[in-house]
Amino acid sequence: MDNPRILITGANGQLGKELKKISPSYPQFEYIFLSREDLPVHHFEMVRQYFKTYRPQYLINCAAYTAVDRAEQEKDLAFQINGEAVGVLAAVCKENNCRFIHISTDYVFDGAATTPYKEIFPPHPINVYGASKLEGEKQALQLNPDSIIIRTSWLYSEYGKNFARTMLRLMKEKKEINIVNDQMGSPTYAVDLAEAILQIISLQQWQPGIYNFSNEGIISWYDFALSIKELSGSSCKISPIPTSQYPTPAKRPMYSVLDKTKIQEIFGIKLKNWRECLAVCLKKLRMK
Repeated sequence: MDNPRILITGANGQLGKELKKISPSYPQFEYIFLSREDLPVHHFEMVRQYFKTYRPQYLINCAAYTAVDRAEQEKDLAFQINGEAVGVLAAVCKENNCRFIHISTDYVFDGAATTPYKEIFPPHPINVYGASKLEGEKQALQLNPDSIIIRTSWLYSEYGKNFARTMLRLMKEKKEINIVNDQMGSPTYAVDLAEAILQIISLQQWQPGIYNFSNEGIISWYDFALSIKELSGSSCKISPIPTSQYPTPAKRPMYSVLDKTKIQEIFGIKLKNWRECLAVCLKKLRMK
């Protein structure tokens, strides 16, 4: 029998690239990596055609509209990619007897909590991006109740546009930067999320539903920036400021820590400390 085939959409994003990098460690699967150019997920007939051609057993949807601030102006596009397209992928997976894993976000919550968000807490997004991602979750579970949805937070890696890479650039360019210190969350190193996804598939004990995943530890963006400074040996001065002094087009949740008990108990996923993971990522970036 052939190895199970995994189709990965959004292959040029942070998570897609990390999945590609670690895929040789899971040789029991065959992989097809499709970028936005290869397969725009909102082109529904192309999606159906790809399924006929490749007949995957699993689909990991890493494709997403992630420009949080721009989404406020591009609402229709955000909802098309993060909402409608997710529903189509989920439905096509169901038609083709293919397991569907979709990546969602901590931004489905409003940030008013003071303890980590469990999967069962009612979502209440405060920006267009969060609302569009919530729509994707709803459509996936409605059209394919067998879907697995993984919510993650503060994703960064050695690829793409993310907080860690932006900070390294700014610390080289500027003598001083201001970073908000009253938004709390947990960073996620994309490698660890990629590993968790392939471990879930490898277990072959499919349990649909929503799961939370991030690295361990609760910090502010300021704490995150300070650690990047220390670990990279930068001399840039970093000053803490409140969110009120850094207005953005999209509101951000003030507290978006996710409770990861469920994914640990059901799939035996082990979590790493955020700072350890950051050190690993920065070391890789230094070697580039």
